[in-house]
Amino acid sequence: MRNTFFIIIGLFAALVVPTLVVRAQETAETAAAVEEDVETEEEKAARELEELIDRKNKELEAIEKEIAAFQKEIEKTGKEADTLKKAIGQLEANRRKVLAEIRATENKIAVANATIKQLDSNIGERDTQLRRSLSALASSMRGVYELESTNIVQVLLSSKNFSDVWEDIDNLNTIQESLNTHIDQVRKIKEGLVTNKEKKEAEKKKLQGLQRNLSDQRKVVENTKVEKNRLLTATENKESEYQRLLAEQYEKKVAIEREILEIEGKLDVLVDFSKLPQTGSGVLSWPVDKVTITQRFGKTSFAAKNPQVYNGSGHNGIDLAVSRGTEIKSALAGEVVGTGDTDKQCYGVSYGRWVLIRHDNGLSTLYAHLDLIKVVPGQRVENREVIGYSGNTGYSTGPHLHFTVYASQAVHIAGPTEYKSRVCKTYLRIPLSSLNGYLNPLSYL
Repeated sequence: MRNTFFIIIGLFAALVVPTLVVRAQETAETAAAVEEDVETEEEKAARELEELIDRKNKELEAIEKEIAAFQKEIEKTGKEADTLKKAIGQLEANRRKVLAEIRATENKIAVANATIKQLDSNIGERDTQLRRSLSALASSMRGVYELESTNIVQVLLSSKNFSDVWEDIDNLNTIQESLNTHIDQVRKIKEGLVTNKEKKEAEKKKLQGLQRNLSDQRKVVENTKVEKNRLLTATENKESEYQRLLAEQYEKKVAIEREILEIEGKLDVLVDFSKLPQTGSGVLSWPVDKVTITQRFGKTSFAAKNPQVYNGSGHNGIDLAVSRGTEIKSALAGEVVGTGDTDKQCYGVSYGRWVLIRHDNGLSTLYAHLDLIKVVPGQRVENREVIGYSGNTGYSTGPHLHFTVYASQAVHIAGPTEYKSRVCKTYLRIPLSSLNGYLNPLSYL
């Protein structure tokens, strides 16, 4: 009977066990293959993201060269749109430039999205590493606790000889070293995780800004189209009509300037210059990234030749050359005290779309001829925060920014029934200042 039992066991071992071993090996190989496939898919996804980012960055370089070419074309046409052909050409060049900037922004958005995906992958890997390290750390801590819970006397009494004691002590040291290693690993992984999460938040914020910028750029393109259609309709696409329109706008501009001089000449405001920042202190930042001054403050040569244009007192600010759709930034932190659009009250004769900001140091700044306004009255803005986009609104013979600096004590915004233009027959909402309230911007930039 016993022989029969051992024969059966032998047969089982000879027939079944090898089969089980083979199946176990196949299972292990399959698991390894699946794991390898998963890793390959992850590597493939990472590679595709890298390729996308590289491709979009190369496209961005090409678009930026295109934008630079459009900018040269715009600068070549000059500020003065003295013919209908040149005016239409300016509008078209600006439109194409902004369209190229839209494509650039779309590429930047694609890169930002890909970067966020990369960071998500890195965060997932770090999370997995952190869980594994914490598990190993817990195991090491349990080992230390088990050994340290036995005092040295118990170890000596329970050991047959001193070699066993030293072996236990060596085990404790080994576990403690492992514990320190795991703690260091957890710390490094956590630091990497925090860094990746911070990068992700920064990329998300950047992405949100790019998406807002894209929306704004599309509005600028639409405004350009509206202006072009308005110009063609008003002139019936005839040069003679365009020249008549220019002359008419110029006459209105001169008349409006005289009216404003008359009003501001009557404003009697005592300005305490001791409360203003020291000149040359550089307290203001430039409102544009690339600075090109086309008209300075005061009695410039142009103002001297055209005294009627600048009230006989010279230019009340500075003009900065910028193409349509350029970001305009606050020269200093402060409060938006008002925004407006004189074209709605009297087209093409004054500041067009404007923003007035009062700063905390006694200065106020005006940004005029904007295409798009991005702030509202009462809003607090930071230094160099985008407040709008440059344009060609109001009396402007080409896209540029008019930048004025006032003593805050002297400037206010005309009330709803304060200034009615005799020329336009409408009330104008516009910043007004006593003449001593106009300050040279270059004294504070």
